[in-house]
This record gives sequence, C-alpha cells and structure tokens, in this order.
Amino acid sequence: MTSKRPLLKRSNTCLERVFVNRSLHLEKIKFFGFDMDYTLAEYKSPEYETLGFDLIKEKLVNMGYPEDIRKFQYDPTFPVRGLWFDNVYGNLLKVDAFGNILVCAHGFDFLKPQKIAELYPNKFLQLDESRCYVLNTLFNLPETYLLACVIDYLNNSPEYTRSKNGVKSGNLVMSYKSVFQDIRASVDWVHIKGDLKTKTIENLEKYVVKDERLPILLDRMRGHGAKTFILTNSEYHYTNAVMKYLLDDGTCSSRDWTSYFDYVVVDARKPLFFSEGTILRQVNRETGSLRIGTHTGPLQQGHVYSGGSCDTFSELIGAKGKDVLYIGDHIFGDILKSKKIRGWRTFLQVPELTQELYVWTEKQELFNQLQNLDATLSNIFKDLDSSTIEKPDISKVQVAIRQVTHEMDMSYGMLGSLFRSGSRQTFFASQVIRYADLYSSTFINLLHYPFSYMFRAPALLMPHEATVQHEETIDINEVKESNHMLIRCRAYSDGKATTEDVPGASSSNKKQVPVNPSEIQQHLRAETPQKVTQYHDEDDSEEDSIGSDKSQ
Repeated sequence: MTSKRPLLKRSNTCLERVFVNRSLHLEKIKFFGFDMDYTLAEYKSPEYETLGFDLIKEKLVNMGYPEDIRKFQYDPTFPVRGLWFDNVYGNLLKVDAFGNILVCAHGFDFLKPQKIAELYPNKFLQLDESRCYVLNTLFNLPETYLLACVIDYLNNSPEYTRSKNGVKSGNLVMSYKSVFQDIRASVDWVHIKGDLKTKTIENLEKYVVKDERLPILLDRMRGHGAKTFILTNSEYHYTNAVMKYLLDDGTCSSRDWTSYFDYVVVDARKPLFFSEGTILRQVNRETGSLRIGTHTGPLQQGHVYSGGSCDTFSELIGAKGKDVLYIGDHIFGDILKSKKIRGWRTFLQVPELTQELYVWTEKQELFNQLQNLDATLSNIFKDLDSSTIEKPDISKVQVAIRQVTHEMDMSYGMLGSLFRSGSRQTFFASQVIRYADLYSSTFINLLHYPFSYMFRAPALLMPHEATVQHEETIDINEVKESNHMLIRCRAYSDGKATTEDVPGASSSNKKQVPVNPSEIQQHLRAETPQKVTQYHDEDDSEEDSIGSDKSQ
C-alpha cells in the first residue's frame, strides 16, 4: 500500500544521512522511543543557551557572588560538549578516550604543555567522579562557559588572591570545588524551580524549533506497524505545552498530540529509570496531578504516565530489548544506560554534527595538508634503521603540523571539534562509538530511509589494516621459517584442509582407522567450518537466513 503522505526523497547531502556504528535492521524495530528535550524538541542555539546562562548568572549573584558577573555575555564559540571539569585545579579538560589531556583551559587561559604536565603527570587524568564532572549534555553548554567566566573573573580580580586550588580574600576562601558546586546547584535550581521552563513556554517560537516533518515521520512509523513512545524526564505540564506546540497544525480539527504516540511517560528520572526506577502512576491530564497508588496496567493510548522503571514498562508494552530503538541526545542518561543495562538499540541525536560536517567538507584542504605533513615525516625516516647515528631534523615539520592542527581546531570553535583534536578522537567521540548504534544531526533524517532499510556499519580498520595496501604482497616462503604463527593458516584442497598443507604438522596427526571400536575418537582435529560461524551484524540470527522469503 502506498503512503498517502508526500514522498520525501533523499538527496546526496551528508546532512541528511544517518551514520552507523553497529548494524541495525529497521524492519526488526517494533518500538521507537523518544526523549523530548533536545530530541523531539530541539532548542534554538544560541537563544536557548543564552536564556539559561542569564538565569544562572542571576541566581549566582543572589547567592552572594559579585555583581560584575552580570556583565558576562554568553559566547557560543567557546563551549563544547564532552569536557571534564577538574574541581581540584579549576580546569576545563578536553581528553581522549583514555584520559590523555588534549586541551586544558583555566578560565579563559589555555595552558601550555609544560604547565599541563606540572599539574597532571604524563598529561593524564583518570576519570574520578569525586574530582571530575563530565559536561556531556547540551544543557551543560551555558554551565561550561559560566565556569570559565567565574574562574577567570576570580583569578584576575584585585579583591582575590589566587592559590593552586582556589582564591582567597581576607578570611574568605573559595576553592574551585566550592565554585563548581555553587554553579551546579544554580543550574539545577534554574531547571527545577527557576523560570527557565516558564520563560520557554511563554515564547516557544523563540526557543523551540518546530519541524513540520515531525508528525509525518511519527505517522509513518506507526503506519509500518511499529509503536512509538515518549520517555522524558520533564514533568507533564511542560511536556504538554511543548508537544502541543510541536504537533499542533494550528487548525480547529488539529489532533491531540498524544495520538502520535502509543505510550507517554513523563518524570521518568533517567538514568534511574533503567535500574530500580520509581513508582508508576497515571497523570490526570486536566490537573497534572498524579493518581494515588501504583498503576499496574495496561498502558493506554491518550493517557499519560509518570515514573516507573524499564522492567515494568517493557513488560507492560511487550518489548524484549533489541526490538526497541531509543532516540535521545544524552550520551549517559539516554544512550549509555539504555544500551548497557537494558540492551535497547540506540540512536544519538547530535545537533553539532551539522557544523562538524560543514568544517569537515569546507576545510578539506587543511586535512589534506595534515596528511601530507604526516607523509613527509614518514619519508624522512623511510631509509633509516637502527644503524643510523645522525638524528634527522624534524622540527620544521613538527611546527607545521602544530600550526595546521591549530587552524583546523579553531575552525570548529575555541575548544575545537566535539569529536577530535587534530588526529586524536575525544572522550565524547569514544562514547558515541561505543554506545550509539546510530547517530545523526537529527532523527528526522530517518524520513529518508525505508523501514526495511539495513543500516550496515563500515569496517573499523586497525592501523595495520588502514596503512597497509592490499596490493602489497608477502612471500610466505621468506617469513615462515622466522614466524611460526603461520601454522594458524590452513590451505585448502577440495574444500578441506590436509596435514600436508599445515607447516609443522606431522604425519602422525593424519586420520587413521582404529582397530578397536572402543578406541574411536570422533574429533582428532577440528575441521575447518564450511558454513558461517562468525556473525558480523548484531541483527543476524538463525531465523533470518539470507535469501529467506518473508512475503510467503
């Protein structure tokens, strides 16, 4: 049956693509789950961050911080997600997957490698929750910049004396840890008790992106037999206002927004939802109050529920785990926990990907320069070996690499790319690779794929695979005497391996007919498998054999 909705053809632009870390067959997804904030509801940047930044400033001043803090203006070119804040030294750290420090900013000062090494031996820091806070979400962007603003102000104010772990003014001592705790508490207050949500609702058009394609996608998902649900930490009053704005077409006959979803859960309290959870209650949609007692089911369309746990929710809707694709923006609360604890398939929405792809394509010349410099460095050492005495001068090449890398990083922003620093991947990038099956700038890009689509992950090459061309040949006769691991290779003769083909195998290993039946050994040697034994796609199973006809 053809869709009654208009066909939205996919163009060749990379901005409309969905990128794959682990293969996923859309046909096997029976439930599409959505976070709301920064997923269904994409907030406009920098308007929304500026609103949050100004409200947090006001709270800090009311707590007793200097009035001068009000003068700071939000700068969207400074913060980037995925930074660690070290509350011991008051530094914002950009690190790689292993904790190696790539960039270190103290206030607005970017520390040099020598200074970084003094504070952090080997320029390395292990992730410790008592010391480091990971600024992973888009809600953290105003907080990231305000941390830099306040620390820079305190360090440079004549009223304060700077120390290694904070500042001092007379009998007043302010550690960087206490400053962080004050800012963190202010952020929580603004989001929970402050005016952030009220001001957002008052001017939704200013702060929230309304995409006319959203209802089309939701209807198509349900039209292809899948069920949809919202799982958000926001309370009902705010969720109702935002979702009504997103899905209301402005006509008198407009559908209720809940009709686009089979289930709606607010106040989920993720990531707690994915472990012990809370009590599942039904929401009175007229008053927003919670009905007493625990709701034991069933979950009905058009009704709204609060709290609960993943176990309870999955049981009530009949979800198994891998038949759920959960779409969110929070690498920890949405993606990591749902993937790691419950086995849900995951889709990470990364709005910054639009800028990342723009720089990647527009600044291709810089990436080419960096590759050429790497090749130059390799060629300098090409004809040298352990007998070489004279040390080659590579200082000019090293300086050039640093300059190109800096120019490339600054193309993204003051703290560089979300995913890399030069040729090194960031901690955030490693989390995306590990926990997000799919990712894109927006989940709306699913419109450009059929619901039978097979997302296949590209091959992840190790350096010995990525840097060695297939055209290069190795003469086995030259290396087999010095490398006995070649015995792992099995040559084939008529589809079966023989002992003559295996280096080092003696004739005593050949299959012989035993005299006494009681001495029969069924497997003297493992036979080379003739059928598939290693499954490269998570969605593959014995039930779904290649070439099976499901239409019959």
